[in-house]
Amino acid sequence: MTLLSVQDLSVTIHETPVLQDVNLTLDEGQTVALTGESGSGKSMTSLAVMGLLPQGAQATGRILLDGTDLLTRTEPQLCGLRGQAMGMIFQEPMTALNPVHSIGQQVAETIRQHTGKTRAEATELAAAMLDRVGLPAARFALSRYPHELSGGQRQRVGLAMAIALRPRLLIADEPTTALDVTTQAQILDLLQGLVADFGMGLLLITHDLAVVAQMADRIVVMQKGRVVETGPTADLLAHQDHPYTQMLFAAARHKVDLPPVAPGAPLLQVSGAVREYTHRSGLLGRAKPFRALDDVSLTLHRGERLGLVGESGCGKSTLTRAILGLEQVQAGTITLDGAPVFTERRPNLAVRRRMQVVFQDPYGSFNPRHRVDRLITEPFHLLDAPPAGAARRAAVTEALESVGLQASDAGKFIHEFSGGQRQRIAIARALIIKPDLIVFDEAVSALDVSVRAQVLDLLADLCRRTPLSYLFISHDLTVVRSITDRVLVMQAGRIVESGPTETVFANPTHAYTRALIAAAPKLPQRNRPAHARPSAS
Repeated sequence: MTLLSVQDLSVTIHETPVLQDVNLTLDEGQTVALTGESGSGKSMTSLAVMGLLPQGAQATGRILLDGTDLLTRTEPQLCGLRGQAMGMIFQEPMTALNPVHSIGQQVAETIRQHTGKTRAEATELAAAMLDRVGLPAARFALSRYPHELSGGQRQRVGLAMAIALRPRLLIADEPTTALDVTTQAQILDLLQGLVADFGMGLLLITHDLAVVAQMADRIVVMQKGRVVETGPTADLLAHQDHPYTQMLFAAARHKVDLPPVAPGAPLLQVSGAVREYTHRSGLLGRAKPFRALDDVSLTLHRGERLGLVGESGCGKSTLTRAILGLEQVQAGTITLDGAPVFTERRPNLAVRRRMQVVFQDPYGSFNPRHRVDRLITEPFHLLDAPPAGAARRAAVTEALESVGLQASDAGKFIHEFSGGQRQRIAIARALIIKPDLIVFDEAVSALDVSVRAQVLDLLADLCRRTPLSYLFISHDLTVVRSITDRVLVMQAGRIVESGPTETVFANPTHAYTRALIAAAPKLPQRNRPAHARPSAS
């Protein structure tokens, strides 16, 4: 039976079209994946279904939920449907939850809003919902606050809020993009279990085609506000008719041509690094030590591309801060080309200027008030004698052109660029002082598959033109496998496995490494059927 039917949906915002003639259907107990690049209209479609379009938006067409046209409902009527007939979980759970309310209060609020239950009854049902999503009260008290939970646990709270009243329709907007592979696998298994147990329909919005292949019964591909292709998952995986769909799948299966390298002398050396924090439960709770880095040792050679993988909380970020001189270890040493990162409890600026970092969010890592030429020359402040005048302009031009941009881009603001171009600018900023070491901290995890392929190809091209030494940190095992020579696997503050990348991925020896690889979703290789499937475009 058809649960959701979107018919000829078009949306304009201040007379600018953002959706045009969108059509899709979702049956009870079915999972439909809505996929496409950023800006394709995926999230706008889901917001139209929920009645949460931004101010100034006008929608035409029909959105039928159990036969009721949502576009004809008033806001009070839609409020009655949200949470009860349809629920939604978002990409970033920390921003979707209220930081000043406990998790029990937030789930119970949804229940009390739509039912006549007392506070005690709502709290009891909230505890049952949290238990259903893997947060039993015995281990996760309802009095906990969002900041006391991990990313995956916060996403489970958001899911408990969305399903508290067992809605018929559940919309999941990029629910696993910010999660590591094992947590992602747990959330996806949980979503599949809820669909099976509750018989709800799941509209899954994601740009991760490997997740789509694992989860969806049908796929809807969107481009520039239009549905360009749709069909059963098995058919679409085997054969894509529309050029845009073909491009997406080709980018998802893209193999980076990383040039071979002959590593030189040791460049970065970490020996026996230890970093402890003190954790206190509540205002008067007893302070307990927590060891984020536990006797960590590693070596990165000149010209080597080293990967670092592990779950959230394993110590990757702490190690990164220590390497960059942003946080001092309490035991052990960290040196770059033999010189310590810290001297006399202060960062060694002579070492710091030889390292640069590229962050995950290519927009949030820039000041939007400044033009590109100022943004990418920020590392010059580390130099004793930074270039000025013509030499500075030449350095800016060289850096921009080295990442495939133009010299004229120096006068633009960061908001004038796409996500992929912004990440290119971030790489240009890292390259401008020609550092000995670059740290890529989840540098492509926020990018679409096609943009990610372009940025990874750029790194490979840079490696051909100049010997790059970098530490590539990511929870995306496919990316790490394609862009590194050697990989380290980190668990609970320790390096549990290391070796040549292909060796570790093909024949992992540690149980934790095997679990990570098994949890990562995989996109099946293309197997074209003998007959062509009719296109929906």
